[in-house]
Amino acid sequence: MNTKEKELYDKIDEILWREWDPIGVNDIEDVREEYQSYTPQIFSLKIQGADKLIISEHLYKLETNNMGLTGNKNNCEEVAQKIIDANG
Repeated sequence: MNTKEKELYDKIDEILWREWDPIGVNDIEDVREEYQSYTPQIFSLKIQGADKLIISEHLYKLETNNMGLTGNKNNCEEVAQKIIDANG
């Protein structure tokens, strides 16, 4: 991973931690790894040119299928847009 890709990866990781946070734990740094396990998937989608809809749907599936939550489509769309707008 080059420097620009690493910067983008770190930005996505931060967006997931600060903005997505579907289980509401981003005030407990010790559990940050919960979301870091999803960063590679979202980073891969981003660098492959996925659009807002694809990223949003992926986030929503993580919330509903992986975490067993009801999900928040609006938040997923907002977070997906921030990921789309992020640059390395």
